[in-house]
Amino acid sequence: MTKAEIVNEIASTTGIDKPAVLVIVEATMENIRANMAKGENIYLRGFGTFQLKKRAEKTGRNITKNTSVKIPAHMIPAFKPSKEFVAAVKTNVKVK
Repeated sequence: MTKAEIVNEIASTTGIDKPAVLVIVEATMENIRANMAKGENIYLRGFGTFQLKKRAEKTGRNITKNTSVKIPAHMIPAFKPSKEFVAAVKTNVKVK
């Protein structure tokens, strides 16, 4: 599902016009992005958590030059779904 499809579905469900829904969806995503960039986690009850995870320093390889490269420790964004979210997906999605 794309952002445009999300906007269309919300607009048809709520009756709000598409440009207004697009502004809300964009503002929501920007707010999540900005707060995570500041180091904060986002908790959405019944949906899940957007959280920051720390990746430890490690040694990688540059295969073109056949050398070792040190990759410093860093933070990455991650999503952890709520128990209700996981249960809903498990009961409704069929394995192909």
